Amino acid sequence: MEVLSVSHAFLMTEIMCFSILVVSCNHISLKGNSQSNFLFGTASSSYQFEGAFLNDGKSLNNWDVFSHKPGNILDGTNGDIAVDQYHLYQEDLDLMDYIGVNSYRFSISWARILPKGRFGKVNRAGIDHYNKLIDALLLRGIQPFVTLTHYDIPQELEDRYGAWLSPLLQEDFRYYADICFKFFGDRVKYWSTFNEPNVLAIRGYRSGIYPPSHCSLPFGNCISGDSEREPFIAAHNIILSHAAAVNVYRTKYQKKQEGSIGIVMNAVWYEPISSSLEDKLAAERAQSFYINWFLDPIVHGRYPAEMHELLGDDLPEFSMFDMEMLKNGLDFIGINHYTSFYSKDCMISPCEPGPGVSRTEGYALRTAQKDGIYIGEPTAVDWLYVHPQGMEKMVTYIKERYNNTPMFITENGYAEEANSNTTNEEQFNDVKRVEYMRSYLQALADTMRTKGADVRGYFVWSLLDNFEWTSGYTVQFGLHHVDNVTLKRTPRLSADWYRQFIVNNTLQILSAQE
Repeated sequence: MEVLSVSHAFLMTEIMCFSILVVSCNHISLKGNSQSNFLFGTASSSYQFEGAFLNDGKSLNNWDVFSHKPGNILDGTNGDIAVDQYHLYQEDLDLMDYIGVNSYRFSISWARILPKGRFGKVNRAGIDHYNKLIDALLLRGIQPFVTLTHYDIPQELEDRYGAWLSPLLQEDFRYYADICFKFFGDRVKYWSTFNEPNVLAIRGYRSGIYPPSHCSLPFGNCISGDSEREPFIAAHNIILSHAAAVNVYRTKYQKKQEGSIGIVMNAVWYEPISSSLEDKLAAERAQSFYINWFLDPIVHGRYPAEMHELLGDDLPEFSMFDMEMLKNGLDFIGINHYTSFYSKDCMISPCEPGPGVSRTEGYALRTAQKDGIYIGEPTAVDWLYVHPQGMEKMVTYIKERYNNTPMFITENGYAEEANSNTTNEEQFNDVKRVEYMRSYLQALADTMRTKGADVRGYFVWSLLDNFEWTSGYTVQFGLHHVDNVTLKRTPRLSADWYRQFIVNNTLQILSAQE
């Protein structure tokens, strides 16, 4: 661990002890129902972190192909190397060890395990890599929290039958999940099937800005696609793929392996832009066409009523067999919560063109501004505004709608612009990230205490600066700065703040058990 600079250490002291900057030292206590089993961690994904492009038998995945096409990534980069965690994972475990996390959320590269899906052999080199990573984590007392797919799938399955537009992928995903449970489930106690399938369906099949780049006018100008229908077809197959994987886990592995399985959703809080009934209903429709779209079928066995009313026959139906399989549901809900937006009704009074205004989006305009004022302080990305109140409201909403199913905050973090002209002090003293984390964690603690929300963990996005999808390396979320040339990791102020936060909360939890 690199010794902090004098200015870095001094600023840390100010923030932790005297509260003379924007960050207060208000006491925050996070206690889950499982007490000392509350997970404090950091989050990552295979394509954004691993690198090792085609090493050791890995095949091309959809993001390998997509990122290599000119114009798809803002800075023209890709994840061929990313932060090379495939080779440098022991170094990254040192960073985790220093912070004191007791869990690490990562995803498995499907193309590294099954290069050709169920149409080829299991890649033992891929199995060996994840076995080594899992064992190394456990040796340090860090629980692996594993996502089966975080946007990436073998390109073979896209080429063979059109990926998520085909029900055939349900069988491929079931087979892949079975392989992972078989080889890793004796040590992995937390499984999530998908990361943000709502983002995948929208960006892959409505706007076309993620692979497979399907869209149609006016949502986007892609070579192929149908933005009005394909997102719902893809989502339907994803939901049934989740159900198939959960069914395999329940019937073959869970009793012996004693783990849990869930799904991770992107969770945006939608605040009605006014107190009118119309705008309140619009905010509810915005949730139903975003997060409830997936969680309602998985938890309640049916799509939201608002979707049925507006979409009619455009919404796929579940067969009796599907509904029986969906009864297996999930053990927990993962919540990736960063931000909030306003929602405005477009059903009674038509809106100007914008996100959310169409029938297939629920006739609910999404906007970050009200009367020219942002809902929260803007950040380096155009979708993230600092609004910690949204954490409390989002967690409460999910608690009430889904019977207080156990929850994990599986991602929460702050974006800054990557700027090579900034000084070291500016680069590493990320006061705004610290204040963001403090305010959102305070909101989370308040919700757990006052609303009884069964939240069992919190994961920061992210341990390291990394490849941020279509933004490439132009924005940074890391507790540690990563030099894009040397790959040197350097801790920021936020890493030390999170370390101290974990120490304080661990002491609180332990004292409560005495």
